[in-house]
Amino acid sequence: MPQMTFIESDGNERTVDAPVGLSVLEIAHKHGIDIEGACEGSLACATCHVIVDPTWAVELPDATEDEEDMLDLAFGLEKTSRLGCQIVMTEALNGLVVRLPRR
Repeated sequence: MPQMTFIESDGNERTVDAPVGLSVLEIAHKHGIDIEGACEGSLACATCHVIVDPTWAVELPDATEDEEDMLDLAFGLEKTSRLGCQIVMTEALNGLVVRLPRR
């Protein structure tokens, strides 16, 4: 099974199993990672904002216009910011690293 690493806002790294087909948001919730996801992945908020490690950012499909619009509302926006609900795990993303923004 693929794995991914979350770097929590306090700097703690957690590597977890990341089932193919689940979003980063769903994976976070499955493992008790502190990501809100207020809209439950319906692309209606920015509370699942994550910062993708730059080496992995280039491996992801481009953000949609709707995702970009929601990201404009995110706190601590960075060049590789994405919404966790829009990143779906694949075998090719085995090892993905994302950082949670400081709150």
